[in-house]
Amino acid sequence: MTVVAAGGVSSVGRTDAMIVVSDLRKSSRTGSTTVEILKGIDFTVARGEFAAIMGASGSGKSTLLGLLAGLDNPTSGSVTLNGTAISYLAEDKLAQLRGRTIGFVFQSYQLIPTLTALENVLLPYELNDDSGKANDGRTVGLARARELLNSVGLGARMDHYPVQLSGGEQQRVALARAFILRPPIVLADEPTGNLDTVNGQHILELLLHLNRVEGTTLVLVTHDPALAAHAGRRITLRDGMVVSDEVSGPHADVVLGEV
Repeated sequence: MTVVAAGGVSSVGRTDAMIVVSDLRKSSRTGSTTVEILKGIDFTVARGEFAAIMGASGSGKSTLLGLLAGLDNPTSGSVTLNGTAISYLAEDKLAQLRGRTIGFVFQSYQLIPTLTALENVLLPYELNDDSGKANDGRTVGLARARELLNSVGLGARMDHYPVQLSGGEQQRVALARAFILRPPIVLADEPTGNLDTVNGQHILELLLHLNRVEGTTLVLVTHDPALAAHAGRRITLRDGMVVSDEVSGPHADVVLGEV
């Protein structure tokens, strides 16, 4: 894989691409004024790759992440996830694909306050996995949810509600939830933005660990260069365009401690 010039198309082999973005454009209209948010973006992300999308506020990175997740439609261009073009799918098919293909980690955790940590992690399994409706399927889902909560250091907190958990613990629950269905793609929107330095570092370590263990393609949106430095790929947006696409090995100084 090579470094891509500003505005160019990544040289990731498309046969091994998990995400393909082609001439992606998004604009919004207010009265008689049209604002171009994304201005023809092209890149691919390989299977299992960890890519960070960077840029200042207003650069278009959050809009791009929403388009990658199928939460919004582009004005033109397309997004292909795991071989399926999602940008113009019917909503029912898009919702089904999104549920099975994408795990999402929000900056604000987005946990359901009336559910325990275990129930929050299990929820996507119950909503998206048909086998989860049967007793044997639920048993499999519970085992998977417990395994993930143990892996993020919350084995003793499974029965706690979000209000009983710290911010760092809530984000760890959100991480476990994102991986419950073993999605091929995980999208993370400023996942450490609401955390202090210590908890932010721990969440980064867990993301890297789960990315390696699960083999998931990870795309993280951040404005923090220190966080993005741990990605093997850094795509920088400015004024709705890709201005740099840098490829390197991830930094080796992130060492997993006990979780």
